[in-house]
Amino acid sequence: MTSLRVLVADDHEIYRAGIAAMVSSRAPDITIVGEAADGKSAVEFAQQRDVDVVLMDVRMPGGGGILATRDIVRLRPGTSVLMLTMFDDDALFDALRAGARGYILKNATVDEIIDAIRCVARGEVIFSAGAAERLLTFVTASAANARPFPQLTDREHDILRLIARGDDPHRIARTLDLTVKTVCNYIASILTKLQVRDREAAAARAREVGL
Repeated sequence: MTSLRVLVADDHEIYRAGIAAMVSSRAPDITIVGEAADGKSAVEFAQQRDVDVVLMDVRMPGGGGILATRDIVRLRPGTSVLMLTMFDDDALFDALRAGARGYILKNATVDEIIDAIRCVARGEVIFSAGAAERLLTFVTASAANARPFPQLTDREHDILRLIARGDDPHRIARTLDLTVKTVCNYIASILTKLQVRDREAAAARAREVGL
């Protein structure tokens, strides 16, 4: 089996050395090829050596783990970055935007860290329980706040809502202080954008998404 080449980047020497030693002793398929005490050194090492996975501390001098991750992913797209942090905080989203494939806590067990290394090396993603919960909450909230039918203008959305509640063009015109002709033009545009044949079909589509 080809050994996974891992770089450990952390500004705390004892933690860095401890992780390197424990991972090496328990995982024969993982080789610690180097250590870095700051973000700049991590980027330079990853540029000069073949590295499969970087264990990256979030907060370090020399640009920090987030900036280092962004540079490594840009310069070495074949290298996966696994972020290590003391707390599940807002750095999660910065890490994901930078290209990290994993985000786990430093209090994870050695076996959990080893599993995470193997996971991101396979191209998968992994998060600590707290980070996964934050991410799920964010995605759920974003989905709930997303506006359906983004191809429609604000005025077309207003008219579609009224169609969904059963209003005809004359009533819509009175409600929105528009001419009936203008409302009919909007309705024609809505039907075209939603690719439906009539107002009843448009109303059904609108009710499906909760309008």
